[in-house]
Amino acid sequence: MARSLADARDWGGQAGGLAEFFSRHGAGAFGRHAAFRWRDGGLSAVPRPDPTRLAGLVGYERERGPLISNTERFVAGLPAHHALLYGPPGTGKSSTVKAIANEYADRGLKVVEVAKEDLRELPLVLDVLRNRGPRFVLFVDDLSFEEHEVEYKALKALLEGSIEEPPPNVRVYATSNRRNLIRENFSDRGELGDDVHARDTMQEKLSLSARFGLRLTFAAPDQRRYLEIVAGLAGERGIKMPEDELQERALLWDRWHAGRSGRTARQFVDELEAELGR
Repeated sequence: MARSLADARDWGGQAGGLAEFFSRHGAGAFGRHAAFRWRDGGLSAVPRPDPTRLAGLVGYERERGPLISNTERFVAGLPAHHALLYGPPGTGKSSTVKAIANEYADRGLKVVEVAKEDLRELPLVLDVLRNRGPRFVLFVDDLSFEEHEVEYKALKALLEGSIEEPPPNVRVYATSNRRNLIRENFSDRGELGDDVHARDTMQEKLSLSARFGLRLTFAAPDQRRYLEIVAGLAGERGIKMPEDELQERALLWDRWHAGRSGRTARQFVDELEAELGR
């Protein structure tokens, strides 16, 4: 937009393009940055966001597909779902959300990271974002609640159930290591206890994940997928090694480290690249 204005002989002819730019990207900090963090009761810009892109993610293409389609609809102004990505650690859930945010930043998509403990301030977050031009993804990473934590009630109100209409330009993309976001004990299923309506209480806890219109499972990779991820990452970094040797070393790394996952594969390729670099 700045280049267009600098090259224009008549700024009056640029009014339409300028209005469209501010409508899509926002003004001030919103126009300059695509990533923010909610901190101390306000938005703080992230000048150097994680540069992960979709092209750099290897594996889990089928799992990412519905979230990409959902984001396409969202930035186009069409109905879109809140999304929950769950699965074991290291399977690429957070990287997927960051990559999608980067992919659609030039179309006006902004990401706002909200910590779980700040969810009680969610109504204030929505007041700041409501009625603005850009589309906002509220990114809540590693979402889960213990039995005594009640921040999930504010999230439930946003997803569905508040008397106030949720802002159409805000969607929640959350990641979690467990499908049922609120911890449930076996004792909760008993018929006895101090809670007269124990079954209703249990259903309230289980209803949070059901309020996400899009729920995607990122399962731990089997050996074939793990080796495909290793081969893809090694190829991206230009590491040349006989396939059988690469697979043998990758499987050995898997056995001696934190288990099979996309994160384990990346850590192995990091180690291999450093070793060959020496």
